[in-house]
This record gives sequence, structure tokens and C-alpha cells, in this order.
Amino acid sequence: MAIYNPESLSAEEFINHDEILETLQYAKANKNNIELIDSILEKARPKHYADGRIMHCPGLTHREASVLLACDIPEKIEEIYKLANEIKLSFYGNRIVMFAPLYLSNYCVNGCVYCPYHLKNKSIARKKLTQREIRDEVIALQDMGHKRLAIEAGEDPVHNPIEYILESIKTIYSVHHKNGDIRRVNVNIAATTVENYRKLKEAGIGTYILFQETYNKASYLELHPTGPKHDYDYHTEAMDRAMEGGIDDVGLGVLFGLEGYQYEFAGLLMHAEHLEAVHGVGPHTISVPRIKRADDIDPDSFENSLSDELFAKITACIRIAVPYTGMIISTRESEAVREKLLTLGISQISGASRTSVGGYTEDERPHDSEQFDVSDQRTLDEVVRWLMELEHIPSFCTACYREGRTGDRFMSLCKSGQILNCCHPNALMTLAEYLVDYATPETKRLGFDLIERELEKIPKEKIRRIAAENIERIKSSDKRDFRF
Repeated sequence: MAIYNPESLSAEEFINHDEILETLQYAKANKNNIELIDSILEKARPKHYADGRIMHCPGLTHREASVLLACDIPEKIEEIYKLANEIKLSFYGNRIVMFAPLYLSNYCVNGCVYCPYHLKNKSIARKKLTQREIRDEVIALQDMGHKRLAIEAGEDPVHNPIEYILESIKTIYSVHHKNGDIRRVNVNIAATTVENYRKLKEAGIGTYILFQETYNKASYLELHPTGPKHDYDYHTEAMDRAMEGGIDDVGLGVLFGLEGYQYEFAGLLMHAEHLEAVHGVGPHTISVPRIKRADDIDPDSFENSLSDELFAKITACIRIAVPYTGMIISTRESEAVREKLLTLGISQISGASRTSVGGYTEDERPHDSEQFDVSDQRTLDEVVRWLMELEHIPSFCTACYREGRTGDRFMSLCKSGQILNCCHPNALMTLAEYLVDYATPETKRLGFDLIERELEKIPKEKIRRIAAENIERIKSSDKRDFRF
């Protein structure tokens, strides 16, 4: 029998089934234990120096966080929501990082029962972008104003080998259109070897993202009946190989709705604890997708689907448990759900996403090669304006990645409370770029009013002055890419 050990490199030891079951029993037994719940909330609350800077925010263990998730006392749930918002604002401020997915190919050899790309699906149109088509897609994305992409591809060693992925990354970075550049390419591809992760690192990727789908091994094997993804251990241990290959920013996520949410929640936090224990730095991001309708996939056939209320509670508890991690919500979710979750810890969202291969160059949204239905179908300009109306700062910043502030270096910046002197001005300068180059007149007016107010929040006078000067240069010239 495997023994729970977060420092182990064996999947069944750092994601230990018996430990999760014991955690869920403990959480259920203490879900109304107000004294314990209050002590957990107090532990998680950010501690501040006299001048307001953050002194410490320890986060929670998977067991402590599971107690908060199990709690069904209305006033305590409200406290959880308020604390999640406090933590998010303490470390990330009101910035929301913008990105878009770019689907390169939907050829796949796996048999995943929740994904329309599965090998046996004969109704979906199979497509793979050429390098010329990738260039056209990138130009379309740049014309919207995007600076950060997450590339996606099915697992197929013939159609989508690592050489194709590497060539595609090179193509994306090479496209300079008008004032547009893609400055950061995150990669969401199947688990691979240390050697291939090293190649991705050398290609200049940002974050390597891999969703676990489910941490329950028995369920995982049933949901992935065929193909290389069937190997639970190889998939679950991928982040360790990625870090061994030099990638120090990795992104976790589960597909909520495949398995009981309590199990997934505990497993996700145990994975974060494992990365911290072994590599000294937790996940750069955690994504919270839910299963959605797609070509031959009916989400109603999965009995573990989540209500919007429960989904919000999960998001808040993740934010409290892992305070320094970026949290991502995609356009799988509706405008209303995304607006709610922005107050509970989300720090990154996609905008104007298309989940079909080659979708950005089409005038009408194509559906024949989509991975899932997109609920929020607004334009990027509409999403940017909506965020600003809610007093969030849409950020197109990629400075930390290009300045080498990744892994533990980014986390130390975040933990020291220096975000306001670094990421905040960078966000304002990249927003100014967007407003000048791409925004509609109303969005531009709202944006520069917001920038004027937000500049005053930068603590250091020198940085505030330089940021303001750079924004004026952006307005009056084609000079771009100022950064701290």
C-alpha cells in the first residue's frame, strides 16, 4: 500500500488515495466546527506590516482547505468569499491578465470520453494548421490586441510531434504585424519527456500547462480507456519532468464534473503541495474548467456536474489555500459566472476565444472543429471595457517572463508585496498600448480615465513618474513594450 509522501516523485504517494479519503472524512466531520473553521480562516488571513505591506500569508493545507469547502454555514461561506477577495487584491491587485487559446491541431490518438477530439469521433472535422495558417491566425489575434497565447494541440505523434510544436512557437514569435507582437506563448500539450520539456524551455515558452482532468486513478483509467494518456502515473508526474527540464512555471488544473469535486479539490492542492515540497515553488497557475457541451459530448451524462454556487465556492477556497498562484477562468463560462469569480480569486481570463482549429481567421465562429462550446462570445474590446467598468485593470503584460522573473523569482516578488511597484505599472502601460492601437472610442475613454486613477496607487514616486511618462510616449508615438 502506498504511503502519503508529498516529497515523493511517485504519483500514488504524493496524490495518495487513502490520504484523500481520510481528508474528506475529516472535512465532513468538521464542516460545522465553528471554532476550527474560525482558526483556519484566521491562519489564512494576510498579515500586514504597520505601513500596509504584506508580511505573511501562509495558505492552507489540503486538509484545512477541505474543511472550508465542506462548510455549509451561510455566514462562514460569506467570510470565505470576503477572504478570497482580500487575498487576491493583496497579491495581484485589481489586475486581470488577458490571453487567448490558439488551437494548432485536433488530431489525437487518445480515447478520452469527455473530449470530442477522441480517436473514435468520426463526425468532427480534423484539422492541422500549416505554418502559413498559424501566421494568419497570429495576425488575426494581434489585430484584436492580444499579446499572450496558450497553444493547444491533441496528442498525436504523427501529426503533432514535438518538432511541429517547436516550429509553431518559432512562427508565432516571428510575426510582427503593425504594432502587434505575441510576447508570451504558454503551451498546453500532452505529457512528454524531460528532453522534450528542455526543448520547449529553449524555445522560450512561458508556462507549461497540463490539466490532470481527474486525480482519482480508478476514474482516470475509465475516462482515458485508450491511448498514451491512459498512463495515470506518467501523466501525473509530468510536472516533475517539466521542472527537471528547466521549466519553472507550470500550470495545474482539473476538469470539474468528471469526478466528485471534493476528491478533485484535495488532489489538486496535494499536487501544489508536492511541487512546493520538491521544487521549492508551487504552480504558477491553477485553472478551473468545468466540463461543457461539445461535438459528441453531453455534459449531462456526467453525474458530477457542479452548480454555479458550488463552483464559486471551490474557486474561493483554492484562492485561500494557494494565495500566490495565478488563477484562470476560460470562456467556457458565461459572463455572469466570470463576473462572480473575478471577486473570488481569478487573476487571468481569456477573451474572444475560439476553440476551433483555424477559428480566428473566420468571420463567423466555426463549430465543426471546436473542443468545447464557448459561453462568453464577446469581442476582446467588449471584455476589456466590461472589466474596466467593474474597476479591474485588463493587463497584457508579459514583463516578468521576459525579465527572467519566473518560478521562485516571481513568487518572491509576489510574496514581498512588490506587485504594485512592478506589475501594476506594467499592466497600465500595456493597457495603454491596447487602448491606442485597438480600442473603440468608448473603451479608450474609459481606459485612460482608469489609468489616470490607477497611476496614483503606485507607491514609489519615481516608478509612478516613469510609468506616466511612458504612457504619454505610447500615446504620441509607435514606441511600445516599456516595462519594469
